[in-house]
Amino acid sequence: MEMLIVLGILVLLLAMVMPKILGSQKKADISATKAQIEMLQGCLEYYSLDMKSFPTTEQGLTALISPPAGLDANAAARWAGTYTKTGDLPKDAWGNDFQYQYPPTRGRGDRPDLWSFGPDGMDNTEDDVVSWNQATATGEEGLDGNLDPNQEMPQDTDPLLDPGLDPGLDPRGAPAPGLDPGLNPGRTPGPGMNPGMNPGMNPGANPPMGGGLGPDPGTTAPGGF
Repeated sequence: MEMLIVLGILVLLLAMVMPKILGSQKKADISATKAQIEMLQGCLEYYSLDMKSFPTTEQGLTALISPPAGLDANAAARWAGTYTKTGDLPKDAWGNDFQYQYPPTRGRGDRPDLWSFGPDGMDNTEDDVVSWNQATATGEEGLDGNLDPNQEMPQDTDPLLDPGLDPGLDPRGAPAPGLDPGLNPGRTPGPGMNPGMNPGMNPGANPPMGGGLGPDPGTTAPGGF
């Protein structure tokens, strides 16, 4: 009985730990395959510098380790391989050959398509490890990485027509013409108000002549004054 309990605990522990171990192994295999793709891209760049072009789809990655068939004398003399460090073509983390296509039909630009079938060993499935940006290749991303490239950018908004903007403010944050910078930039001077008035004065009163304070309007000035 005790042995059965121990075995049950071991099975339960394995059921909890194994998915994490397998998930970590899958991530490690994908990372290793991406690194191999980047290495092959570098080899192809060196090849293109010598041969003035990437290998065609028919020539394939084999052109990195042996001269392609059918080269003329000048092209054959330019071939300076092998272009891989080991002199062999690597395989992906699952033991499959890398796939190659040039001119490209899946990615954008003039770089070859280079990819692995991924863990399932099948082409054109979700787990493929590829050299191109899949979202960009399908048009889901634009130049900014979020917008469709065919989507028009919004036009500049007129601050006088945009209801969300304070009409008393210049769109650059400066007070509108005619406003005292000391005033609340969201308020417009009242009728008869000098734009240079102290904002503490009654906006309905006109300043006295001569700029003085003047007599109290509720009193009568004594005679002779």
